[in-house]
Amino acid sequence: MRTPPSVGSSTVPETAASDLTAAQDVFVDYFRCPESYAWFESAEDLSSVEGYFTFGEAMAYGRLRGGRVAASPASGLTDATDAVANNGGRLELPFDLAEVVTNLREERYPQTSGGLWERLTATRAIQDAYYFLRPLLPVAVRRHLQRIRLSGWQSIAFPRWPVDSSVDMLMRHTAGVLLRTGQARRLPFIWFWPEGASSCAVMTHDVEGPAGQAFCDELMDLDQSFGIKAAFQVVPEERGTTSVALVNHFRERGFEVNLHDLNHDGYLFHNKPQFLERAARINSYARDFGCRGFRSGAMYRDQRWFDAFEFSYDMSVPNAAHLEPQRGGCCTVMPYFIGKILELPLTTTQDYSLFHILGEHSVARWKAQIDLIRSMNGLISFIAHPDYLIDQRARDVYSALLAHLAQLRDHEGVWMALPGEVDQWWRDRSRMTMVPHGDSWKIRGPGSDRARVAYATLDGDRVVYDVDPQ
Repeated sequence: MRTPPSVGSSTVPETAASDLTAAQDVFVDYFRCPESYAWFESAEDLSSVEGYFTFGEAMAYGRLRGGRVAASPASGLTDATDAVANNGGRLELPFDLAEVVTNLREERYPQTSGGLWERLTATRAIQDAYYFLRPLLPVAVRRHLQRIRLSGWQSIAFPRWPVDSSVDMLMRHTAGVLLRTGQARRLPFIWFWPEGASSCAVMTHDVEGPAGQAFCDELMDLDQSFGIKAAFQVVPEERGTTSVALVNHFRERGFEVNLHDLNHDGYLFHNKPQFLERAARINSYARDFGCRGFRSGAMYRDQRWFDAFEFSYDMSVPNAAHLEPQRGGCCTVMPYFIGKILELPLTTTQDYSLFHILGEHSVARWKAQIDLIRSMNGLISFIAHPDYLIDQRARDVYSALLAHLAQLRDHEGVWMALPGEVDQWWRDRSRMTMVPHGDSWKIRGPGSDRARVAYATLDGDRVVYDVDPQ
């Protein structure tokens, strides 16, 4: 167990060789704080069953000591804060932080069905028929079928809609519990984004058909008119025109290129043997096209199988998947590692869902999601399909979104980045460490010249973050 820093003093504790528990490690990895500040441990006598509870405002799923866990995320859940033990500054959490965070990030909690139609249309025969006919179905027909299948999405209690920050609130609340012991006035950590950016925004375009591909040059012109670069995801098989020449064309214009599934038939993750065979072909295309990133078709996923991919990062996991064919969500607005792969979660509503499922042609919902994500200093990530932006009405809404993002970049300190840049930064940050520097801290490691020291402090009952200017 770590020795806590001196009470109320400016003394900077030494950082010893790592002997962290899994719970301490997930906390240190999230904040990239000195290990000596993780002065807590998890209780050993946890419940034999997993269930829902809360920790402050955060929803949690896992085992709990001294409180009842619930089978569903209904109201009236046990708040585990009341069961935190403080023995002379040595804190004991009544749950395993690593277990709870992993359960949320990797969607290991019970999935909620939207209703009868969703269960009926989830059968193999119905899905086979839909994906066989999908290329022939007009958008209006697809929109009608998907609205029927997704009916009842408003009643899903967890993940929370429209943005779920449970993992991030868990970390923030844990920091607050530590600070309330009085063992330190503030918790130093490596700020989440380079140069002290308040948050990060990423634009991506999934190219799903010939019409969308034909529109890509015009879409690149539109993005560039706002000084924004994006990543294009291309389908390598059964779409007819993906080639090395096309990939090179995107890159020559300063855009990024990643792979989008294998053939977008909805069955990449249907069973493990088929997945492994397809993953090998996907990896081969990634080498041929020089792609570092991946997104599956229709956001289908099984995070347990991601280790078969040779990508550096993935973008297939929604934050809250209420409007996706596969329910769930990773409940975080920050990137996170799944083994060797970095996950860049989708944290906003897809353009198709906005226009054709919700029937909205306005940036209001996107702006509301942006505000929620920015309040947690998170990753604001978008999918805008060339295929669905050909329509002038949709394009006008997208242009308004680009204008808003440009304003946030220019005046609110939001880092507008390509996914590959976020991947490189997050990997660099994961290798950075903080070392004592007088009465303060210095950051060492790859890319540390762009990193900033930040502090978590208490403002009444709230945990707030402050970034040191460089």
